[in-house]
Amino acid sequence: MIILNFELTDQQKLIRRNVRKFANDILAPVAPIFDKEATFSQKIFEKLAEINAWGIQLPEEYGGAGLDSISYTLIIEEIARVCASTALTLTVHNSVGAYPIYKWGTEEQKARFLTDLARGRKIAGFSWTEPNAGSDAAAIETTAVQEGDHFILNGSKIFVTNGGIASVMLIGAKFLTDDGQKGIGAFIVERDMKGYEIGPPEDKLGMRGNITTSLYFHDVEIPIENVLGNLSDGFKIAMDALNVGRIGIAAQALGIAQAAFEHSIEYSKGRIQFGRPISSFQGISFKLAEMSAKIDAARLLVYNAAFLKDQKRDISKASATCKYFASKIAREISQEAIQIHGGYGYMKDLPLERYYRDSKVTELYEGTNEIMKLIISRKILGK
Repeated sequence: MIILNFELTDQQKLIRRNVRKFANDILAPVAPIFDKEATFSQKIFEKLAEINAWGIQLPEEYGGAGLDSISYTLIIEEIARVCASTALTLTVHNSVGAYPIYKWGTEEQKARFLTDLARGRKIAGFSWTEPNAGSDAAAIETTAVQEGDHFILNGSKIFVTNGGIASVMLIGAKFLTDDGQKGIGAFIVERDMKGYEIGPPEDKLGMRGNITTSLYFHDVEIPIENVLGNLSDGFKIAMDALNVGRIGIAAQALGIAQAAFEHSIEYSKGRIQFGRPISSFQGISFKLAEMSAKIDAARLLVYNAAFLKDQKRDISKASATCKYFASKIAREISQEAIQIHGGYGYMKDLPLERYYRDSKVTELYEGTNEIMKLIISRKILGK
């Protein structure tokens, strides 16, 4: 029998404790404002830089914290527990934004981009989805046509997380080279390039503190030096980035679920009906028991995927599994939390309705849960 040790290290416990304090002290007062006004705060971004939250897993040589993947999930969970919008900004920046440049980039690209990204001087994003290309990622229509030492980028992207604030964006496009080669490439596109246009912020159900926009590219000149990896590796790079990104989304969903659970425990102990706390009624206590079991299961799936990533194992199934399950239980638990709170849970005076709204999109982005089940089924069926 193999007994696995899931005990966090002393360093990981310290990280969790410090980030939780940061979240409670700094983020908690502004999270409702971010949601109500669909905005963010540059001061908060600067404070996140002070705790190295923009470079969680980037090496210290680039100004990052150089932390392991379980520590990464702990940080995202604790931030999401208070403000899921801020956690979304962070996880997209770290995982599908900075990570691919570190893994696939040239030394010149790393030197040019990673230090600014690690220190939060520039925010990163990743954009693949288009009006006619969602789950069918190979159906993108944005084009990059080579003209000598650069590519001309034309097209548009939608539902771009960090779209309104990112200075560095990884863009997928179908390329055509001077010598007639075709394929899908990944390009590092910078905000100050001529022809790069940002659409207005989307008015969303949840995650309103993350500035999500469309992006438009009108004859944007992309130097060959901004091609990420081999030119024909764009689709592979995107799938690799999404596998990693899904661990962060799962951790984000876990934080939302944990917050809803904690509020439900506190409320049920203090809410008196029929002369006793509602937590003493089986109808409520069983809900809490189910919440606890689901959160424990999701957390182990998240840790497992993070562990496998650090072991440089194939994480496609593990990341899809934790993303599918954690997002699903985040929606279920936030919904049950509203039920436990009754009418109070439906009011905007409490954060329960925000958790519920925020939880839904975790089942959609970085691959819908239907796509997650497709990935899992193909793995278990050997396809």
